[in-house]
Amino acid sequence: MTGTGEMRWFEALQDVLDDSHLWQPGDLAARVGAAVSRLGLRTTIWLVDYEQVALRALPETGRATPEPLPVDGSLAGRAFTRVTALRGDGHRWWVPMVDGTDRIGVVEVVADGDRDDEFVRRCELLAGLIGHLIVTTTVRGDHLDVVRRSQPMSTAAELLWNMLPPLTASCGRAVISAVLQPCYDVGGDGFDYALDGDTAYVAILDAVGKGVTAGVACAVALAAIRAARRAGGGLAEQARAADDALTEHFPEVRFVTAVLAELRLDTGRIRYLNAGHPAPLLLRSGRLVRELDAGRRLPLGLADPRAQVGEEALEPDDRLLLYTDGVTEARTPEGEFFGVDRLVGLVERSAATRLPAPETLRRLSHAVLEHQGGPPDDDATLLLVQWSAAAAFDTLPTTKAADV
Repeated sequence: MTGTGEMRWFEALQDVLDDSHLWQPGDLAARVGAAVSRLGLRTTIWLVDYEQVALRALPETGRATPEPLPVDGSLAGRAFTRVTALRGDGHRWWVPMVDGTDRIGVVEVVADGDRDDEFVRRCELLAGLIGHLIVTTTVRGDHLDVVRRSQPMSTAAELLWNMLPPLTASCGRAVISAVLQPCYDVGGDGFDYALDGDTAYVAILDAVGKGVTAGVACAVALAAIRAARRAGGGLAEQARAADDALTEHFPEVRFVTAVLAELRLDTGRIRYLNAGHPAPLLLRSGRLVRELDAGRRLPLGLADPRAQVGEEALEPDDRLLLYTDGVTEARTPEGEFFGVDRLVGLVERSAATRLPAPETLRRLSHAVLEHQGGPPDDDATLLLVQWSAAAAFDTLPTTKAADV
Protein backbone atom coordinates (compact mmCIF):
# COMPACT_ATOMS: atom_id res chain seq x y z
CA MET A 1 0.00 0.00 0.00
CA THR A 2 1.30 3.45 -0.84
CA GLY A 3 2.23 6.02 1.75
CA THR A 4 -0.84 8.03 0.77
CA GLY A 5 -3.04 4.98 1.30
CA GLU A 6 -1.50 4.33 4.71
CA MET A 7 -2.14 7.91 5.73
CA ARG A 8 -5.79 7.70 4.66
CA TRP A 9 -6.26 4.58 6.77
CA PHE A 10 -4.53 6.22 9.72
CA GLU A 11 -6.74 9.29 9.42
CA ALA A 12 -9.89 7.15 9.25
CA LEU A 13 -8.94 5.19 12.38
CA GLN A 14 -7.96 8.39 14.15
CA ASP A 15 -11.35 9.90 13.30
CA VAL A 16 -13.11 6.85 14.76
CA LEU A 17 -11.07 7.00 17.97
CA ASP A 18 -11.33 10.77 18.39
CA ASP A 19 -15.07 10.69 17.73
CA SER A 20 -15.66 7.85 20.17
CA HIS A 21 -15.05 9.93 23.30
CA LEU A 22 -18.43 11.66 23.05
CA TRP A 23 -20.64 9.32 21.07
CA GLN A 24 -23.61 7.48 22.50
CA PRO A 25 -23.96 3.71 21.99
CA GLY A 26 -26.48 4.19 19.20
CA ASP A 27 -24.04 6.39 17.27
CA LEU A 28 -21.33 3.76 16.88
CA ALA A 29 -22.32 2.07 13.61
CA ALA A 30 -23.06 5.28 11.73
CA ARG A 31 -19.92 7.06 12.95
CA VAL A 32 -17.67 4.16 11.97
CA GLY A 33 -19.43 3.94 8.61
CA ALA A 34 -18.90 7.64 7.92
CA ALA A 35 -15.20 7.45 8.78
CA VAL A 36 -14.43 4.47 6.51
CA SER A 37 -16.63 5.62 3.63
CA ARG A 38 -13.77 7.92 2.61
CA LEU A 39 -11.72 4.76 2.02
CA GLY A 40 -14.33 3.45 -0.41
CA LEU A 41 -15.71 1.01 2.17
CA ARG A 42 -19.15 0.20 3.55
CA THR A 43 -19.34 -1.55 6.89
CA THR A 44 -21.98 -3.41 8.85
CA ILE A 45 -21.25 -4.35 12.46
CA TRP A 46 -22.71 -7.66 13.63
CA LEU A 47 -22.87 -8.57 17.33
CA VAL A 48 -23.31 -12.15 18.52
CA ASP A 49 -26.36 -12.64 20.71
CA TYR A 50 -26.15 -13.88 24.29
CA GLU A 51 -26.99 -17.45 23.33
CA GLN A 52 -24.34 -17.38 20.54
CA VAL A 53 -26.87 -18.61 17.99
CA ALA A 54 -27.14 -15.58 15.69
CA LEU A 55 -25.25 -12.46 14.63
CA ARG A 56 -27.35 -9.29 14.87
CA ALA A 57 -26.61 -6.12 12.88
CA LEU A 58 -26.26 -2.78 14.61
CA PRO A 59 -29.00 -0.51 13.27
CA GLU A 60 -28.07 2.64 11.35
CA THR A 61 -30.40 5.55 10.65
CA GLY A 62 -31.38 5.62 6.98
CA ARG A 63 -30.37 1.99 6.34
CA ALA A 64 -32.60 -1.05 6.56
CA THR A 65 -31.36 -3.37 9.29
CA PRO A 66 -30.54 -6.82 7.87
CA GLU A 67 -32.11 -9.94 9.35
CA PRO A 68 -29.94 -11.84 11.86
CA LEU A 69 -27.45 -14.32 10.42
CA PRO A 70 -27.08 -17.79 11.94
CA VAL A 71 -23.73 -18.57 13.53
CA ASP A 72 -24.01 -22.14 12.26
CA GLY A 73 -24.34 -22.32 8.49
CA SER A 74 -23.33 -18.83 7.38
CA LEU A 75 -20.05 -17.38 6.15
CA ALA A 76 -20.28 -14.66 8.78
CA GLY A 77 -20.75 -17.35 11.43
CA ARG A 78 -17.75 -19.27 10.19
CA ALA A 79 -15.59 -16.13 10.46
CA PHE A 80 -16.87 -15.73 14.02
CA THR A 81 -16.38 -19.34 15.15
CA ARG A 82 -12.94 -19.79 13.61
CA VAL A 83 -11.78 -16.23 14.35
CA THR A 84 -10.72 -16.06 10.71
CA ALA A 85 -11.22 -13.34 8.10
CA LEU A 86 -13.12 -14.75 5.12
CA ARG A 87 -13.80 -13.35 1.68
CA GLY A 88 -17.36 -13.69 0.47
CA ASP A 89 -19.00 -12.84 -2.80
CA GLY A 90 -17.66 -10.00 -4.90
CA HIS A 91 -15.71 -7.48 -2.87
CA ARG A 92 -17.10 -8.47 0.53
CA TRP A 93 -15.09 -9.58 3.56
CA TRP A 94 -16.19 -10.94 6.93
CA VAL A 95 -13.71 -9.98 9.64
CA PRO A 96 -13.87 -11.39 13.20
CA MET A 97 -14.28 -8.82 15.95
CA VAL A 98 -12.79 -9.51 19.37
CA ASP A 99 -11.99 -7.61 22.52
CA GLY A 100 -8.68 -9.12 23.56
CA THR A 101 -9.64 -12.71 22.68
CA ASP A 102 -13.31 -12.49 23.68
CA ARG A 103 -15.42 -12.98 20.54
CA ILE A 104 -17.92 -10.15 20.08
CA GLY A 105 -19.07 -10.56 16.47
CA VAL A 106 -17.90 -9.74 12.97
CA VAL A 107 -17.49 -6.68 10.79
CA GLU A 108 -18.79 -6.96 7.24
CA VAL A 109 -16.65 -4.86 4.89
CA VAL A 110 -17.69 -4.16 1.30
CA ALA A 111 -15.02 -2.50 -0.86
CA ASP A 112 -15.29 -0.65 -4.14
CA GLY A 113 -12.82 -2.97 -5.89
CA ASP A 114 -10.27 -5.74 -5.44
CA ARG A 115 -7.96 -5.45 -2.45
CA ASP A 116 -4.81 -7.30 -1.34
CA ASP A 117 -3.70 -9.08 1.84
CA GLU A 118 -2.50 -5.79 3.30
CA PHE A 119 -6.06 -4.52 2.99
CA VAL A 120 -7.32 -7.51 4.99
CA ARG A 121 -4.80 -6.86 7.75
CA ARG A 122 -6.01 -3.27 7.93
CA CYS A 123 -9.60 -4.48 8.13
CA GLU A 124 -8.56 -6.65 11.09
CA LEU A 125 -7.06 -3.57 12.71
CA LEU A 126 -10.34 -1.73 12.16
CA ALA A 127 -12.36 -4.64 13.57
CA GLY A 128 -10.08 -4.77 16.62
CA LEU A 129 -10.60 -1.07 17.28
CA ILE A 130 -14.36 -1.42 16.89
CA GLY A 131 -14.36 -4.40 19.29
CA HIS A 132 -12.60 -2.39 21.98
CA LEU A 133 -14.90 0.57 21.45
CA ILE A 134 -18.01 -1.60 21.70
CA VAL A 135 -16.90 -2.81 25.13
CA THR A 136 -16.13 0.69 26.40
CA THR A 137 -19.29 2.19 24.87
CA THR A 138 -21.74 -0.52 25.98
CA VAL A 139 -21.70 0.68 29.60
CA ARG A 140 -22.83 4.19 28.58
CA GLY A 141 -26.33 3.05 27.66
CA ASP A 142 -28.56 0.11 26.83
CA HIS A 143 -28.53 0.22 23.02
CA LEU A 144 -25.66 -2.18 22.26
CA ASP A 145 -26.71 -4.67 24.91
CA VAL A 146 -30.31 -4.66 23.70
CA VAL A 147 -29.15 -5.48 20.15
CA ARG A 148 -27.57 -8.68 21.50
CA ARG A 149 -30.81 -9.90 23.11
CA SER A 150 -33.43 -12.07 21.45
CA GLN A 151 -35.70 -11.94 24.51
CA PRO A 152 -36.01 -10.17 27.87
CA MET A 153 -33.58 -11.10 30.65
CA SER A 154 -34.64 -12.11 34.16
CA THR A 155 -33.62 -10.05 37.18
CA ALA A 156 -31.27 -12.80 38.40
CA ALA A 157 -29.60 -13.09 34.99
CA GLU A 158 -29.22 -9.31 34.76
CA LEU A 159 -27.51 -9.31 38.15
CA LEU A 160 -25.10 -12.13 37.36
CA TRP A 161 -24.11 -11.11 33.82
CA ASN A 162 -23.01 -7.75 35.22
CA MET A 163 -20.83 -9.54 37.79
CA LEU A 164 -18.99 -11.79 35.34
CA PRO A 165 -15.75 -11.21 33.40
CA PRO A 166 -15.66 -11.67 29.59
CA LEU A 167 -16.38 -15.20 28.41
CA THR A 168 -12.82 -15.68 27.10
CA ALA A 169 -9.39 -14.42 28.06
CA SER A 170 -5.98 -15.59 26.83
CA CYS A 171 -2.36 -14.90 27.64
CA GLY A 172 0.81 -16.26 26.09
CA ARG A 173 0.55 -19.56 27.97
CA ALA A 174 -3.12 -20.31 28.55
CA VAL A 175 -6.75 -19.82 27.55
CA ILE A 176 -9.70 -19.54 29.91
CA SER A 177 -13.18 -19.69 28.42
CA ALA A 178 -16.68 -20.09 29.87
CA VAL A 179 -20.32 -20.31 28.78
CA LEU A 180 -23.64 -20.14 30.66
CA GLN A 181 -27.11 -21.44 29.83
CA PRO A 182 -29.95 -20.53 29.93
CA CYS A 183 -28.37 -17.15 29.29
CA TYR A 184 -31.56 -15.10 29.76
CA ASP A 185 -32.67 -16.86 32.94
CA VAL A 186 -29.46 -18.04 34.61
CA GLY A 187 -29.84 -17.79 38.36
CA GLY A 188 -27.33 -19.43 40.65
CA ASP A 189 -24.35 -20.22 38.43
CA GLY A 190 -21.29 -18.04 37.98
CA PHE A 191 -17.59 -18.08 37.21
CA ASP A 192 -14.52 -15.93 37.67
CA TYR A 193 -10.87 -15.83 36.63
CA ALA A 194 -7.79 -13.67 36.81
CA LEU A 195 -4.56 -13.88 34.81
CA ASP A 196 -1.82 -12.24 36.85
CA GLY A 197 1.90 -12.80 36.48
CA ASP A 198 2.72 -16.50 36.58
CA THR A 199 -0.67 -17.55 37.97
CA ALA A 200 -4.14 -18.10 36.54
CA TYR A 201 -6.96 -18.10 39.10
CA VAL A 202 -10.30 -19.68 38.21
CA ALA A 203 -13.57 -20.34 40.01
CA ILE A 204 -16.90 -21.89 39.07
CA LEU A 205 -19.90 -21.57 41.39
CA ASP A 206 -23.42 -23.01 41.70
CA ALA A 207 -25.73 -21.55 44.34
CA VAL A 208 -28.39 -23.91 45.61
CA GLY A 209 -31.88 -22.85 44.55
CA LYS A 210 -33.19 -20.75 41.70
CA GLY A 211 -34.11 -17.21 40.81
CA VAL A 212 -33.01 -13.99 42.48
CA THR A 213 -32.18 -15.55 45.85
CA ALA A 214 -29.76 -17.99 44.24
CA GLY A 215 -28.37 -15.22 42.05
CA VAL A 216 -27.69 -13.01 45.06
CA ALA A 217 -26.02 -15.90 46.92
CA CYS A 218 -23.77 -16.56 43.94
CA ALA A 219 -22.95 -12.85 43.64
CA VAL A 220 -22.11 -12.59 47.36
CA ALA A 221 -19.83 -15.64 47.23
CA LEU A 222 -18.16 -14.42 44.04
CA ALA A 223 -17.53 -10.94 45.50
CA ALA A 224 -16.10 -12.43 48.69
CA ILE A 225 -13.74 -14.69 46.74
CA ARG A 226 -12.53 -11.77 44.63
CA ALA A 227 -12.01 -9.55 47.66
CA ALA A 228 -9.97 -12.21 49.47
CA ARG A 229 -7.92 -13.01 46.36
CA ARG A 230 -7.17 -9.35 45.68
CA ALA A 231 -6.09 -8.94 49.31
CA GLY A 232 -3.52 -11.71 48.79
CA GLY A 233 -5.50 -14.60 50.28
CA GLY A 234 -4.94 -18.13 49.03
CA LEU A 235 -7.57 -20.72 48.18
CA ALA A 236 -8.41 -21.54 51.80
CA GLU A 237 -8.76 -17.86 52.68
CA GLN A 238 -10.99 -17.26 49.66
CA ALA A 239 -13.27 -20.13 50.66
CA ARG A 240 -13.47 -18.91 54.27
CA ALA A 241 -14.31 -15.41 53.05
CA ALA A 242 -17.22 -16.85 51.06
CA ASP A 243 -18.32 -18.91 54.09
CA ASP A 244 -18.38 -15.78 56.27
CA ALA A 245 -20.14 -13.62 53.68
CA LEU A 246 -22.90 -16.17 53.05
CA THR A 247 -23.42 -16.72 56.79
CA GLU A 248 -23.56 -12.98 57.43
CA HIS A 249 -25.99 -12.05 54.66
CA PHE A 250 -28.35 -15.04 54.77
CA PRO A 251 -30.03 -15.72 58.12
CA GLU A 252 -31.25 -19.06 56.80
CA VAL A 253 -28.81 -21.72 55.62
CA ARG A 254 -27.63 -20.79 52.13
CA PHE A 255 -24.73 -22.55 50.46
CA VAL A 256 -22.88 -22.54 47.15
CA THR A 257 -20.93 -25.38 45.59
CA ALA A 258 -17.71 -24.33 43.90
CA VAL A 259 -14.29 -25.21 42.60
CA LEU A 260 -11.51 -22.70 43.29
CA ALA A 261 -8.18 -23.27 41.57
CA GLU A 262 -4.88 -21.62 40.82
CA LEU A 263 -2.63 -22.70 37.96
CA ARG A 264 1.05 -21.86 37.79
CA LEU A 265 1.56 -20.77 34.20
CA ASP A 266 5.32 -21.40 34.30
CA THR A 267 5.19 -24.98 35.63
CA GLY A 268 1.64 -26.26 35.03
CA ARG A 269 1.18 -27.04 38.73
CA ILE A 270 -2.46 -26.64 39.77
CA ARG A 271 -3.84 -26.37 43.30
CA TYR A 272 -7.58 -26.57 43.95
CA LEU A 273 -10.40 -26.77 46.47
CA ASN A 274 -13.66 -28.53 45.68
CA ALA A 275 -16.58 -27.29 47.79
CA GLY A 276 -19.20 -29.96 47.12
CA HIS A 277 -18.99 -29.53 43.34
CA PRO A 278 -18.63 -32.01 40.44
CA ALA A 279 -14.97 -32.96 40.03
CA PRO A 280 -13.03 -31.17 37.26
CA LEU A 281 -12.05 -33.30 34.26
CA LEU A 282 -8.43 -33.46 33.09
CA LEU A 283 -7.99 -34.14 29.37
CA ARG A 284 -4.64 -34.86 27.74
CA SER A 285 -3.92 -35.48 24.05
CA GLY A 286 -7.63 -35.22 23.42
CA ARG A 287 -8.55 -37.94 25.94
CA LEU A 288 -9.87 -37.98 29.50
CA VAL A 289 -7.05 -38.78 31.92
CA ARG A 290 -8.94 -38.59 35.23
CA GLU A 291 -11.22 -36.58 37.45
CA LEU A 292 -9.53 -34.33 39.98
CA ASP A 293 -11.21 -35.75 43.07
CA ALA A 294 -9.01 -34.38 45.87
CA GLY A 295 -9.26 -31.06 47.71
CA ARG A 296 -12.74 -31.83 49.05
CA ARG A 297 -14.52 -29.63 51.57
CA LEU A 298 -18.11 -28.72 52.45
CA PRO A 299 -19.99 -26.28 50.18
CA LEU A 300 -19.29 -22.59 50.65
CA GLY A 301 -21.41 -21.22 53.47
CA LEU A 302 -20.66 -24.26 55.65
CA ALA A 303 -17.31 -23.76 57.39
CA ASP A 304 -14.93 -26.70 57.02
CA PRO A 305 -11.64 -26.31 58.94
CA ARG A 306 -10.50 -29.81 57.85
CA ALA A 307 -10.29 -28.90 54.15
CA GLN A 308 -7.05 -29.80 52.37
CA VAL A 309 -5.93 -28.29 49.05
CA GLY A 310 -5.58 -30.77 46.18
CA GLU A 311 -2.70 -30.65 43.71
CA GLU A 312 -2.09 -31.89 40.17
CA ALA A 313 0.66 -31.48 37.55
CA LEU A 314 -0.53 -30.48 34.09
CA GLU A 315 1.40 -31.17 30.91
CA PRO A 316 1.59 -28.71 28.00
CA ASP A 317 -1.68 -28.56 26.02
CA ASP A 318 -3.71 -30.19 28.81
CA ARG A 319 -7.33 -29.11 29.17
CA LEU A 320 -9.14 -28.79 32.49
CA LEU A 321 -12.93 -28.78 32.18
CA LEU A 322 -15.08 -27.50 35.05
CA TYR A 323 -18.87 -27.71 34.93
CA THR A 324 -21.99 -27.41 37.04
CA ASP A 325 -24.39 -30.30 37.56
CA GLY A 326 -26.94 -28.65 35.27
CA VAL A 327 -24.79 -29.89 32.37
CA THR A 328 -24.61 -33.59 33.20
CA GLU A 329 -28.10 -33.74 34.74
CA ALA A 330 -29.85 -32.18 31.74
CA ARG A 331 -32.23 -34.83 30.46
CA THR A 332 -34.59 -35.63 27.64
CA PRO A 333 -38.37 -35.76 28.18
CA GLU A 334 -37.90 -39.53 28.51
CA GLY A 335 -35.48 -39.02 31.40
CA GLU A 336 -32.12 -39.77 29.73
CA PHE A 337 -29.35 -37.73 31.38
CA PHE A 338 -26.73 -35.91 29.34
CA GLY A 339 -24.11 -37.48 31.58
CA VAL A 340 -20.36 -37.23 32.03
CA ASP A 341 -19.56 -39.77 29.29
CA ARG A 342 -21.42 -37.76 26.65
CA LEU A 343 -19.73 -34.56 27.84
CA VAL A 344 -16.26 -36.13 27.66
CA GLY A 345 -16.94 -37.62 24.23
CA LEU A 346 -17.87 -34.23 22.79
CA VAL A 347 -14.78 -32.57 24.27
CA GLU A 348 -12.57 -35.34 22.87
CA ARG A 349 -14.04 -34.88 19.38
CA SER A 350 -13.54 -31.13 19.55
CA ALA A 351 -9.88 -31.67 20.43
CA ALA A 352 -9.47 -33.82 17.31
CA THR A 353 -10.72 -30.95 15.11
CA ARG A 354 -8.61 -28.33 16.94
CA LEU A 355 -11.53 -26.10 17.72
CA PRO A 356 -10.60 -23.00 19.72
CA ALA A 357 -11.60 -23.23 23.38
CA PRO A 358 -14.53 -20.77 23.17
CA GLU A 359 -15.95 -22.59 20.15
CA THR A 360 -15.64 -25.92 21.95
CA LEU A 361 -17.75 -24.57 24.81
CA ARG A 362 -20.29 -22.92 22.50
CA ARG A 363 -20.94 -26.25 20.82
CA LEU A 364 -21.02 -28.13 24.11
CA SER A 365 -23.63 -25.78 25.57
CA HIS A 366 -25.79 -26.12 22.46
CA ALA A 367 -25.47 -29.89 22.64
CA VAL A 368 -26.87 -29.75 26.19
CA LEU A 369 -29.83 -27.66 25.02
CA GLU A 370 -30.48 -29.96 22.06
CA HIS A 371 -30.33 -33.03 24.30
CA GLN A 372 -32.97 -31.60 26.59
CA GLY A 373 -35.04 -30.20 23.74
CA GLY A 374 -35.12 -26.69 25.19
CA PRO A 375 -33.81 -24.56 28.06
CA PRO A 376 -32.37 -26.67 30.90
CA ASP A 377 -34.31 -27.08 34.16
CA ASP A 378 -31.15 -26.01 35.99
CA ASP A 379 -28.36 -23.60 35.14
CA ALA A 380 -25.66 -25.23 33.01
CA THR A 381 -22.20 -23.65 33.09
CA LEU A 382 -18.91 -24.81 31.56
CA LEU A 383 -15.42 -23.42 32.10
CA LEU A 384 -12.37 -24.64 30.18
CA VAL A 385 -8.75 -23.93 31.09
CA GLN A 386 -6.12 -24.89 28.53
CA TRP A 387 -2.44 -24.64 29.44
CA SER A 388 -1.11 -24.15 25.95
CA ALA A 389 0.60 -21.42 23.95
CA ALA A 390 -0.84 -22.92 20.75
CA ALA A 391 -4.37 -22.80 22.16
CA ALA A 392 -3.89 -19.15 23.07
CA PHE A 393 -2.77 -18.42 19.51
CA ASP A 394 -5.92 -20.13 18.18
CA THR A 395 -8.08 -17.50 19.89
CA LEU A 396 -6.40 -14.66 17.97
CA PRO A 397 -7.74 -13.38 14.64
CA THR A 398 -5.74 -14.74 11.73
CA THR A 399 -3.73 -12.33 9.58
CA LYS A 400 -4.81 -13.51 6.16
CA ALA A 401 -8.27 -13.88 4.70
CA ALA A 402 -9.40 -17.12 3.13
CA ASP A 403 -11.39 -17.10 -0.10
CA VAL A 404 -14.57 -19.15 -0.03
